[in-house]
Amino acid sequence: MTSSISEAKKNTKYCSVCGNLTDIDPCSICSDTGRDPKTICVVESPRDVAAMERIKDYRGLYHVLHGSISPMEGIGPDDINLKSLVIRLQGTDTEELILATNPNIEGEATAMYIARLLKPSGIKVSRIAHGIPVGGDLEYADEITLLKAMEGRHQL
Repeated sequence: MTSSISEAKKNTKYCSVCGNLTDIDPCSICSDTGRDPKTICVVESPRDVAAMERIKDYRGLYHVLHGSISPMEGIGPDDINLKSLVIRLQGTDTEELILATNPNIEGEATAMYIARLLKPSGIKVSRIAHGIPVGGDLEYADEITLLKAMEGRHQL
């Protein structure tokens, strides 16, 4: 069992496209030709990707930030996986960016920053609805709550 854990740890890396944890590059989600490449859901962590995948209704792609903007903790835009998102969006036909950051102060600050940053690009930027309680984490939300949050998203 210890060798299995060591092997998994050794083979786990970040997807070069979306930043999700994977053992292949690009990850299975980015490699899936059945997914809608015109829609990207931005989340804070790989656990959030797993949570969103549980609703089985979202068929777009993801981008993992690996954190959120938190001025109180000295975490700014350069400290999260944001630059690669901007580079990723250049020259693509992405139509919508869904901001699914956690509904807390840091998640809201991150969502607003990204919305303002991408406004000139012409890409529709939406935010998931607050079916998830403020202060909660996507990782702990049930499938129905996540589905309602996705259905109720609004453009920023």
